[in-house]
Amino acid sequence: MKNDSDSIRHALIVGGGTAGWLTACHLAKTLRANSADGIKITLIESEDIPTIGVGEGTVPAIRDSLRSLGISETEFIRECDVTFKQSIKFVDWLRAPSEKKSHSYHHVFDYAQRQHLELTPYWLMNKAQGHSGSYVDAVSIQGVLCDAGLGPKNMTHPEYEGSASYAYHLDAIKFALLLARHGTEKLGVTHLKANVSDILLDETGDIRAIVSDKHGVIEADFFVDCSGFSSLLLGKKLGVEFVSKQDVLLADTALAMQIPYASDSDPIPSYTLSTAQEAGWIWDIGLTTRRGTGYVYSSKYTSDERAETVLRDYAARSLGDKAGDLNCRKIPMNVGYREKFWHRNCVAVGLAQGFVEPLEATGLLVYDAAARSLAAQFPMSRGAMPALAEQFNRRLRSVWDGVIDFIKLHYYLSARDDNEFWLANRSLNSVPESLLKKLELWKHQAPSDYDFSSRLDIFNLDNYLYVLYGMDFDTSVDNFSARFPEREKAQRIIQSIQGHAQKMKTSQLSNRELIARIHRYGLQNI
Repeated sequence: MKNDSDSIRHALIVGGGTAGWLTACHLAKTLRANSADGIKITLIESEDIPTIGVGEGTVPAIRDSLRSLGISETEFIRECDVTFKQSIKFVDWLRAPSEKKSHSYHHVFDYAQRQHLELTPYWLMNKAQGHSGSYVDAVSIQGVLCDAGLGPKNMTHPEYEGSASYAYHLDAIKFALLLARHGTEKLGVTHLKANVSDILLDETGDIRAIVSDKHGVIEADFFVDCSGFSSLLLGKKLGVEFVSKQDVLLADTALAMQIPYASDSDPIPSYTLSTAQEAGWIWDIGLTTRRGTGYVYSSKYTSDERAETVLRDYAARSLGDKAGDLNCRKIPMNVGYREKFWHRNCVAVGLAQGFVEPLEATGLLVYDAAARSLAAQFPMSRGAMPALAEQFNRRLRSVWDGVIDFIKLHYYLSARDDNEFWLANRSLNSVPESLLKKLELWKHQAPSDYDFSSRLDIFNLDNYLYVLYGMDFDTSVDNFSARFPEREKAQRIIQSIQGHAQKMKTSQLSNRELIARIHRYGLQNI
């Protein structure tokens, strides 16, 4: 019988891919796996189970992770087909393109300008009088940089620093390989390749070991389930149920396709393009040598055959008849999360933990945050596990519910009515009460920091502002003038931001040229 004071000396991660290797690297770095008194970190993965490999968009938090893990940004860019990402550009989400004209907006990564004055109320008052431009261009330079095809930094910037906030587009399979090499060579992760045939429990019901076909029985004190949708440990062995959120987020299928550039000089957008379609939306991500695209849709409101036609028609805009020859891969999506993320001596990270559609690059964002959280509060003994597990589960469930609210926001604010899919997304019985309460408040006053009480929330004030006012959400400005009297000052700040954006257009390299120079010369080390 094991004593509660038993220390944790060995953590075993089952499954690789981006989630598995991010977790391994975070744990190994924090727990000093490469030192004599550190905790041993082992990752076992199957050579027979391919990773999904389409999570090619990230958010700025990944820069902090890469920097903290000691990964060179130059090496990362060169080896993972990386390009810079400064925004998600949403096209035709508000209305179908056949109505009047196409509509688009940017959700950029720079925080809205609030250093000297909160500009949002003043922009709303200008809008009410018919004088405002786009919200993003009033509060940030980044929409202008994106539309001009420019990168977020210059060669004079050190690694992980820039003129504007940024994330990356990347080849997910190559990224996992880079993390694996870094984890094993620099951080002390033990890497095993084998299939898991069984999972053994001890007399208390904790996991004692896994059985593999090439390395036999492998014992550990703590286990991390990164086995994907199958959730071999947390779901199948420990019986933690999956909570479906299909009634809120209606898309349940994706078709993925890789599109070559028409020429080597084609511009590479520094944003993810998200274009709404009749029963979902298409992502379009520019890497160095190809574009990663896919159609996320609801099988209830369209057929697989029709979805493939829509995706090929989209590809044909740039490739013409060649689009008919491209391979198309179907990916069923299990939308929701586990009832618990940490149960007994097992934590799930990655698809084994939960999944929502890849809008706003949510998957990798949540998995990286969960891995960092686990590393920061890793149990030193079994006695610490119950309290840590309860805290981890409560916090992460709040994160997932917040993510679901934010993703649903994009659909609920749409005025599209060209397919039952869009109408169903606006049905009140598909919208979380928590989101409806926020929107009811924001009809009467603009969102503020006080509406976002947890610093651990994934999506906060600025994220909501960009989507709300990019989607023409109506906030009443009654009595605003009395509360916000500095209209002339606000206008000067807005004009200063817009002037700075125009100057930046003359000093920044194009995204393609910036990437080419980094490949050629490398960036300054930190």
